Amino acid sequence: MSPFRVRRSVTGVHGSGARLARVKWTLGTPLPRTVVMLAVSAFFVAVGFGVMIPVLPIFAASFGVSNFLIGLVVSAFAGMRLAISPFCRRISDRIGHRRTIGIGMWIVGVSSALCGLAGSYTELLLWRAVGGLGSAMFTISATALLLASVGPELRGRASGLYQGGFLLGGMTGPAIGGLLAAVSLTAPFYFYAGTLVIAGTIAFTQLHDPPGMAEAAAEAPTRSLGEVVADSRFRAACLMSLGQGWQSFGVRSALVPILVVGALQSEPSWAGIAFAIAAVAQTAALPAAGRATDLIGRRPVMIVGGLLSAASTLATPFAPSLQVLIVLLCIYGVGSAALGTAPTAALGDATKGAGSQPVAIYSMVGDIGAIVGPLAAGVLADHWGMGAAFGSGTAILLAGTVAAAMIPARLDVRSPARQEEQ
Repeated sequence: MSPFRVRRSVTGVHGSGARLARVKWTLGTPLPRTVVMLAVSAFFVAVGFGVMIPVLPIFAASFGVSNFLIGLVVSAFAGMRLAISPFCRRISDRIGHRRTIGIGMWIVGVSSALCGLAGSYTELLLWRAVGGLGSAMFTISATALLLASVGPELRGRASGLYQGGFLLGGMTGPAIGGLLAAVSLTAPFYFYAGTLVIAGTIAFTQLHDPPGMAEAAAEAPTRSLGEVVADSRFRAACLMSLGQGWQSFGVRSALVPILVVGALQSEPSWAGIAFAIAAVAQTAALPAAGRATDLIGRRPVMIVGGLLSAASTLATPFAPSLQVLIVLLCIYGVGSAALGTAPTAALGDATKGAGSQPVAIYSMVGDIGAIVGPLAAGVLADHWGMGAAFGSGTAILLAGTVAAAMIPARLDVRSPARQEEQ
């Protein structure tokens, strides 16, 4: 029996008094078709990214530049994301989330193809930065659309499905990338361009802004940014986003390969294998994390996820063997599954009626962690050792855990099992 099933339900549309019949396509859960299509588009984005990113530094080095300039190509993408994020709300309010997502994906696709065609380092740097602009557009709008497309009782599972699309793509991409890199250093860039064109086409043809979204965007937010920032759920979600950006995309990616080769005296390929096994563990944990987020609340899932992630992070540099390191990375993956669902759901709870600006701030905080994390970890590792470098990520994750524990029970959204659709 197919895991897809069609369920028709009637939902009210605020402000119009109309009743619209909406078809919900699900993947074993009562999630709207828009959420499923967001996950599918995320898969194509991640597949292409996983193919391209391993060869990007090698391609940059082919222009005979320094290691600093090679790193600058990698950082330019995240830097542009950070710079453009504050303006993404205005773009999506004007043209809608669906168009913003589609255009953003196509911008990344075109810029990737132009990176492959770059005849100089300067051209490569320029087009990579342009890709960051498109990435900010579709990332922020996709998160806002995801949160707007489901009620609070489904936000955990919706976030889990969306994150699952990225993870599955991220696991598939490197395998394809190895084959393409053997053909040509520029082939992965063209492949990435193709997957982004597919993802953007899905956005234009399969995504739909919820009824009344355009009218809501034209109205003043019913909740001010100051009220959102004062909300303990928003602060906890942002701290977790900072910790995930710092640790997952920064410290872990930069230093675990060094541990594998240096401290554990293993082949470099084992770093990729270890990450792949951890990604499988994270993907397997996502459905349970999403369900728990909706049924028992955001706070307990964030606390458990934060403690698992912090403890495994702190122990990672002291792993006595490759096998223990892989186990620790898998534990971190399970924690990351919880932190990929509960904080996003808490963000949606805290920002309802506040527009998409808080979503942009949440995304920017994660980008700051991803940019600063590897730089700070490198300095800490050079001067005080690997324990201090990984300890920096542990401290942020623990701060997020404490912030989650301070969320009042009355604000912690949960949905009794009896309210679920059967």
